[in-house]
Amino acid sequence: MAARSNSATRGGPRRTGSSRAPATGRRRPASTSDDVARNPLITRLASRLLVRGGFAATAESCTGGLIAKLCTDLPGSSRWFDRGLVTYSNEAKRDLLGVRDSTLRRHGAVSEAVAREMVRGALRRSRATIAVAVTGIAGPDGGTPEKPVGTVWFAWGRRRGRIILVQAERRRFRGDRDMVRRRSAQHALAGLLKQLGG
Repeated sequence: MAARSNSATRGGPRRTGSSRAPATGRRRPASTSDDVARNPLITRLASRLLVRGGFAATAESCTGGLIAKLCTDLPGSSRWFDRGLVTYSNEAKRDLLGVRDSTLRRHGAVSEAVAREMVRGALRRSRATIAVAVTGIAGPDGGTPEKPVGTVWFAWGRRRGRIILVQAERRRFRGDRDMVRRRSAQHALAGLLKQLGG
């Protein structure tokens, strides 16, 4: 029971009303389930792959595993997500995805040619039926006049029998490092869904 608020009260500050601590105005941190709920791309991607009995894979450079993280935030993702490969260095791209030295030397890591080889490698070295590869410059440094910060190459690949079909696209995202990575991840997921007819 709250103490009476009058001049006869002794010791300490006067209390009026509830003893609960005042609200600070701070919002609670978003939970994983909140993140997934706000990202309908994930649930739509999962639904389409589950219906088809397919699996997805990711080959990520500048996004550092963010796309795989978003996919596996969804409970039950092991039924449709096979693996995520974070190939940040050129050595990792060669060792884990089979990207050729000649491609890296001629075009650079941030290029259409490398993105295409990355996604082919992800499909060939997994049981996935569909995959996405992302390579870019998230910043704040590393950009050039030809490839400014925010430049990102995407490649989406899908199996059709023994054939691997690949589509690639270059985008430039504005914002800081975190924003470039987040926008890249969203674009990658939207592209996967599009490959599935969604």
